[in-house]
Amino acid sequence: MEAVKTTFVEVERRTPGVLYEPVEQNEKQRIAILIMHSDENYLSFPTGSEMAGRGYTVLCANVMNKEGIIFSQDDKMKSVKAAVQYLRSLPYVEKVLLMGHSGGGTLMSAYQAIAENGAKIFQGQEKIIPYSGDEDLPAADGILLLDSNWGNAAMQLFSLDPAIEDEHSGVRINEELNLFNPDNGFNPEGSTYSQEFIEKFQKAQSERNCCLVDYALNRLLMLQNGQGSYCDDEPIIIPGAAQSFFNNKLYAQDIRLMSHTREPHLLLHPDGTRTTEIIHSLRGPENPKSFTPSFWEGARFMSVKTYLTSYAVRTEKEYGYDEDHVWGIEWDSSYSCPPGNVTHIHVPMLVVGMTAGWEYLASETIYDRAASKDKTIAFIEGATHKFTPARHLEKHEGQFGDTMKTLHDYIDEWIQEKGRF
Repeated sequence: MEAVKTTFVEVERRTPGVLYEPVEQNEKQRIAILIMHSDENYLSFPTGSEMAGRGYTVLCANVMNKEGIIFSQDDKMKSVKAAVQYLRSLPYVEKVLLMGHSGGGTLMSAYQAIAENGAKIFQGQEKIIPYSGDEDLPAADGILLLDSNWGNAAMQLFSLDPAIEDEHSGVRINEELNLFNPDNGFNPEGSTYSQEFIEKFQKAQSERNCCLVDYALNRLLMLQNGQGSYCDDEPIIIPGAAQSFFNNKLYAQDIRLMSHTREPHLLLHPDGTRTTEIIHSLRGPENPKSFTPSFWEGARFMSVKTYLTSYAVRTEKEYGYDEDHVWGIEWDSSYSCPPGNVTHIHVPMLVVGMTAGWEYLASETIYDRAASKDKTIAFIEGATHKFTPARHLEKHEGQFGDTMKTLHDYIDEWIQEKGRF
């Protein structure tokens, strides 16, 4: 690892960034990596120093923010554009790669799809609401999706508590759909729900999702006709819908769900060996209580337009998920889901999942649907969602080794593949 220097930069107004660079100049510096999340502060995200330490130019930047306001997906594209332009302006940078982790996969995949194809790609009738931007976005030369989730809109869907009986209350609960009711199979040490309950829960989740989308579209129409609560936008509060991993998610309690890939893929082991096999999740059950009754921990509050552009997706009549895949989500109805966005991306793509994380299975769907001819998928054994070793799951000390190093060494190897960049 090389010594790294950091420089704070104001990419543009309300878009701060930290530039990570190796102290000693080297040939790899010509490749820059842009790291951004759709919502969180990523200025100190570890990939910045890890990849700069391997010789690359890295910019960790945050999307625009003002006094806690949640900007829409459309607004956030401006922050990514400014960051790409900043990196392109550096005299030694020749190639720019986008890196999306977790919800950052939503932001970066949507940006690259528009940059390659123009805004029209997300303005068709299949979209719940068309992308409102019309400016040209400079395309990146490659994209890294590291433990990207299914998308901000899909995670909103998975987070919906179908036991809610009143959209104005988090305490009126239908016990027949309550994940945390022992009569339904809940056990704080790990739940095993019946297939009947799983199907009933998922069906009700889809139905509630459809009602919320229709409600928001109706409010948007009222706004456009000058009949809304405000002239430009209005608030929407969704009880039992916070997106924290454990909140209302069926698969957080019943770990049989989303527990392995459908096909064999490359697995990177801590001892440096590599195998190709069905990839199994290592995570255990999480969350012994419901947060639905809590306003601050269980509810989502945003604006109607932000919900429709950033967190809404349609579901089909047959929606659900089992141990190895998800079905019945209309990925193309939203530009806030990587599985839909990547069908429009053609630059080289690396997709990596973390086997001790809770969103790793999305990597397989993203990889399968990607249009890129040069695409690679791999998984890191024992890595958590934040790339660190899952020490709490180790059977002996050091079992998973240095997962942070394993991951970033592999990214370095992938980027340096002859003829790729």
